[in-house]
Amino acid sequence: MVGSVEHTITSRRFSSMNDDRAGIQRPVALSLFSGAGGIDVGVSQAGFNILASIEIDHHACETLRNWVSCKGHSTKVIETDIRTIDPKELMHSLDLEVGELDLLVGGPPCQSFSQIGKRASLSDERGMLLFEMIRFAEAFRPQAILMEQVKGILNAPDWNGKIGGVFESFINQIRDLGYDPKWKVLNAADYGVPQLRHRVFFICTLPPNGFHFPDPTHTKNPNPAELFPLLPYATVGEALAGINTPLTIRENIADESHVDVTPPADRRRIHEVPEGSYLAAQLHLPEEQRGKLTKKDTTKFRRLSRSEPSLTLRCGEMLYHPLEDRYCTPHEYLRLHGYPDDFRLIGPVRSRSGQVRNLDQHRLVANSVPPPVAKILAESLLRLFECHKSLSCLAIQ
Repeated sequence: MVGSVEHTITSRRFSSMNDDRAGIQRPVALSLFSGAGGIDVGVSQAGFNILASIEIDHHACETLRNWVSCKGHSTKVIETDIRTIDPKELMHSLDLEVGELDLLVGGPPCQSFSQIGKRASLSDERGMLLFEMIRFAEAFRPQAILMEQVKGILNAPDWNGKIGGVFESFINQIRDLGYDPKWKVLNAADYGVPQLRHRVFFICTLPPNGFHFPDPTHTKNPNPAELFPLLPYATVGEALAGINTPLTIRENIADESHVDVTPPADRRRIHEVPEGSYLAAQLHLPEEQRGKLTKKDTTKFRRLSRSEPSLTLRCGEMLYHPLEDRYCTPHEYLRLHGYPDDFRLIGPVRSRSGQVRNLDQHRLVANSVPPPVAKILAESLLRLFECHKSLSCLAIQ
């Protein structure tokens, strides 16, 4: 058994580069489809040095650049269509050889596979971007791959209409590269994020894949009788504690995130909707206030509850403050997503998401991976790396 582990691990050098400020040796990572940086923040907090982040959206890139600058990192933020990049040229520019990248991370666009919307799967060009993870993995041959997607990827149809065909194709191509994939649907609330958010995460390593998805740290109903009881879910009330009154749209200054942009009509419609409920359920309110909403519209004009985690932050709908007749602000979204308070969003704040060229601040957050989830997965990978290193040393002695 030790011999097989030695063969697996010594085929790659545990690469590390110096952190700019501390001079600490850190394993290196490459981030694809970085978005506003949720996965980058978490992976960096875990101890990885992100050499480059690739993203096409301008405001997301500006947000990433600001974070990189504030933290004193040397990460290259590459603002372009990932399909135009030659992975081998990028590897050369990063001064890496094949097999020297420790971690490839990414969250390819999910709209094509989401069960909310048209769900065009591979017929939508964004769906094909999933396989860019394969193209980069084949070139870099990283020690591990971490990818996030919506649950819909598990049963999305392929070109032939086969249910689950996209997932099957992706897994087969990963295995063809020599990797051993594992996947699991995780709820962000189980790891301390004040939001109910279910996403599937893939962890791929060279066989045998010894990775174990981390156990939850939080639960909806803690059992104090247990020897090591889990913590209760973090709540909206805890997340929003201490936040001041937001600026109004008239007071808005460039790149400010705590701004109230709620239109007067939406203020009127959310008025008298109780905490934790939604407008369609308020049958006592005038029909003109409820409009054309049906009983299925449980997330539209939805007011959060201070005593529970938030619903999933989504791009197409705004969630409302528990007590005030307004949307939650982008700054409050950051809190609900588990970002650190020193993280700053760059870009416009719009009263409605709609179709815009570049992502507005609400959508920058909603599209991203909660940093605490990325962090705990990356930490688990680091422990696996250290275990592999120890076993390799034992095998050599």
